[in-house]
Amino acid sequence: MSDRLAVLPQYLLPKQALTALAGSLASARAGRLTTAAIRRFVARYGVDMSEAAEPDIAHYACFNDFFTRALRPGVRPLADAAAICPVDGAVSQLGAIEHDQIFQAKGHHYSTTALLGGDATLAAQFQGGSFATIYLSPRDYHRIHMPCDGRLLRMEHVPGALFSVNPLTARGVPGLFARNERVVCLFDTPLGPMALVLVGATIVGSMATVWHGQVNPPRTGKLRRWDYADQDIRLRQGEEMGRFQLGSTVVLLFSRGAVQFTAGWAAARPVRLGEAMAQRPGA
Repeated sequence: MSDRLAVLPQYLLPKQALTALAGSLASARAGRLTTAAIRRFVARYGVDMSEAAEPDIAHYACFNDFFTRALRPGVRPLADAAAICPVDGAVSQLGAIEHDQIFQAKGHHYSTTALLGGDATLAAQFQGGSFATIYLSPRDYHRIHMPCDGRLLRMEHVPGALFSVNPLTARGVPGLFARNERVVCLFDTPLGPMALVLVGATIVGSMATVWHGQVNPPRTGKLRRWDYADQDIRLRQGEEMGRFQLGSTVVLLFSRGAVQFTAGWAAARPVRLGEAMAQRPGA
């Protein structure tokens, strides 16, 4: 069966309704039922609870608390690198941004402009630059951290679809990451401008940032923008910047000549928060 045929049912599913239902269930505090459900999830996906700041499953009052669990101090040391990996997950794709096009999967590209909510002026800052797309599976740690020091300039919530973002769907749905709902965060960094894009997906009930709190819901169907250029919101390398409810994908954009990805980084490679992702060219 081709990848496009395999994902055809996703076009027919009521993805928004399913995601709203999942969000309600994930926030429910059902005592022993919640604990039993989390225990089953941990067993099915092989979640390593020994890394959690709170390893006792019974401690989590709802699924959302479990999904966004903190890690024990020291379990993700930060590499000495210009940019570190911001999440636990697996590399979906990475490489050069060519003529405003980002490689998604064999036969599929999408535009930087579309990813960034249609802002061609912003997209031009990344013309000829570099991108990295990292997929977070259900078993992974779901908080997102800063790859490098950064000053927040603006944030956008871009409405969109809610397809799954797993590797099969990335191969089967054209322009997936520029079609799905997403939160675009723009930073000024020592490496130049950096966009960190949180991509939503089916069953991902919400996305949140540390400076704003929950961004979605609400889902208004309209692009929403927050400007922070006149504020001094700074985050250090390795600091938490946001989180997903369940798994999803992050897309990182850097300007031309800003970074050179670490040797060995390639599609499907498992990665962990804090490991070296990129250096300055020639470093």
